Amino acid sequence: MKVLTTLLSFALLTSVALAQNPSKLPSATVQTLEGKKVDTRTLSNDGKPMIINFWATWCAPCKKELNAIAEKYAQWQKETGVKLVAVSIDDARSMNRVKPYVNGQDWDYEVYLDPNGDLKRALNVNNVPHTFLVNGKGEIVWQHNNYEPGDENELYRKVLELVGRK
Repeated sequence: MKVLTTLLSFALLTSVALAQNPSKLPSATVQTLEGKKVDTRTLSNDGKPMIINFWATWCAPCKKELNAIAEKYAQWQKETGVKLVAVSIDDARSMNRVKPYVNGQDWDYEVYLDPNGDLKRALNVNNVPHTFLVNGKGEIVWQHNNYEPGDENELYRKVLELVGRK
């Protein structure tokens, strides 16, 4: 119980700290599913919020989260203009599974590979799923790690706050 309380306190403090001192999305190289290199500083959503979700093909909670969001994503986009970017942390041994997996899903997300873990390291992602919310200025304003059913609703509340539609 003490560990859970400590973890919850840390998560709350991290969220509060990010809200007060947002940090810019760092520059790192990721690649498209076709192998094209992309600098993460070029990721944007025309001044609207962006969700960056780290996941892996071997991570069941990651896939559950992305599927749960997929069910609501069209409505989220319509109401807020939010864009989701899914970043796979699958390494060289498993990254060849990403494209076939994504092609079999009903995801309308941009999907990138981070096989060297450059973006993962730059954002201090230690486990997946790990979700970041980025405002229209490219600043990280909230983050959440792990997934329990219903967490997507909290994420959407944060998106609504960003666009002024609490």
